[in-house]
Amino acid sequence: MADRFVYHCTLRWSDLDAYGHVNNSRFLTLYEEARVALMFAGGKAWGGGSFADGVVIRRHEVDYLRPVDYALGRATAQAAPTVRIELWVERIRAASFTVAYELYDGEVLASTARSVLVPFDLVEKRPRRISDDERAFLESWALTDGAA
Repeated sequence: MADRFVYHCTLRWSDLDAYGHVNNSRFLTLYEEARVALMFAGGKAWGGGSFADGVVIRRHEVDYLRPVDYALGRATAQAAPTVRIELWVERIRAASFTVAYELYDGEVLASTARSVLVPFDLVEKRPRRISDDERAFLESWALTDGAA
C-alpha cells in the first residue's frame, strides 16, 4: 500500500468570494497545485519527467462538503492559513489515470475530488499511452488496500 501524498497549500485573499469563503472554482486551483507538486516535482525526484512533457485534464469531479474560510485565527504575521490536501492515484488505465483528493480545513474534511488525466503528446497534438516509467511512478502512489 502506498501512502497518500500530502500537500499544504497556502490560501490567498484572491481565493475568497463575496461571502469570505474560498470560491468553489478556486478549489480546482488548490487541487491543481497539489497535483502539480506530486506529478512534476515528485516525478522529477522519482527520475522521470515525461508528465512535464504533456498531460491534460479530461474530467474534474468535485464535492463541496463545507465552506472553507480564510481562518484568520490560524494565520500569523509570518504565515497565511493553509489547507491540507491529500491525494493518491485511484485508477490507472492504458492511456489515462485518475487522481483522487481530499481537502482538509484544519482536521475537518471540506471537499473531495477526482481528476481524470491523459498523457498528451504536445508535438503530435494527440493523446498517448502511459509509459512504463510513468506507470511505475503512478503505481507508487496508488492505494491498493481500499484505504482511500
